[in-house]
Amino acid sequence: MCFSSKILFYSNVRIEIGYFDRPCGMRECHAVLHVTDTEAPLAKQLGDIRAAYFYLLSSYGGELCPVFKRYFLSDAANQIDALRSGEKPYPPCATSVVQQPPLDGGKVALWVYLLSLADGQVAPFEGGVTADHNGYRHIWTAYGSSPDGDSARQTETLLDRYAERLGQFGCTLENDCVRTWFFVQNVDVNYAGVVRARRELFEHHGLTPQTHYIASTGIEGRHADPNRLVLLDAYAVKGLRPGQQVYLHAKDHLNPTYEYGVTFERGVRVRYGDRSHILLSGTASIDNRGEIVAPQDIEGQTVRMLENVEALLAEAGASAADLAQMIVYLRDPADYPAVRKIFELRYEAVPRLFVHAPVCRPGWLIETECIAVLEDENPAFAPL
Repeated sequence: MCFSSKILFYSNVRIEIGYFDRPCGMRECHAVLHVTDTEAPLAKQLGDIRAAYFYLLSSYGGELCPVFKRYFLSDAANQIDALRSGEKPYPPCATSVVQQPPLDGGKVALWVYLLSLADGQVAPFEGGVTADHNGYRHIWTAYGSSPDGDSARQTETLLDRYAERLGQFGCTLENDCVRTWFFVQNVDVNYAGVVRARRELFEHHGLTPQTHYIASTGIEGRHADPNRLVLLDAYAVKGLRPGQQVYLHAKDHLNPTYEYGVTFERGVRVRYGDRSHILLSGTASIDNRGEIVAPQDIEGQTVRMLENVEALLAEAGASAADLAQMIVYLRDPADYPAVRKIFELRYEAVPRLFVHAPVCRPGWLIETECIAVLEDENPAFAPL
């Protein structure tokens, strides 16, 4: 079996792992780290997370190398200095930090993506890392922000900088970017500026309803600096050929996003020689007319949201059994017990994290994003 999941405990931390392994192929792992001693002070929780993280790096023979990680904090402005003071420079890894309080009661949680790469295949650059393997260059960019202007101006600045950075690697936004994450302070007020600036910049780069957009999440999230209204994380791959990115729609369940004024793809399947990566955008309780399903009903919205997720996975030839991780965003922390129960029944083995983060449309009570890894045979493309 290529995909497996497990749970480890180390230093008061629960480590949920989704692990993909093929003989003579790239091994990869998504891990979500939760503190179990949630009443401990911040310094203790950060110390436990760091200890468990480095324990994870030594697992699987020490061959797994981190390429991207994201810290989720409960109070970024008061926690960022303590986090930074304990960060170690090695191994290099694109590192994002966002205020989205974990709903299990901890002050900090961590999601990390690891690959079985040899020394020298991961190289840092300002704001991220590249990971090279089999003719592909994976470009992870993290924690982009700007202190100047409103949310529209900051989004424009961030996307311009990102497009320029991709150009330095011989890539373009329209051809090589696979996934973006926009974290927006006070999303009910500032998301409209993000949407407007993104749409205008995408049009400049030829990204339209007639071409394609990019899989994305746009959700509440705060930088430690209150002047930085928008955070950007992104993932691109150099070396993809036409046909390797397959965009997902699930039109029986979901409408095209441009119909309600936003510009992102519902999900994307990236096809390699021996597997597919499936990255689903933030997905909520919506129907194929763009209407909210089950207004003011958290259980009803959770069920419909998961139906939409499974429809997108099915279109990609995958199922819930292929899920490597899920991030779940809740507008109201009081809904966490009911939602957690549904996930425990349907996705018991999937590494996941629940955080407090209002969705971009007030009527949506919940949203989730996920990544799946599917054993696949695509002889037209070089193996990963």
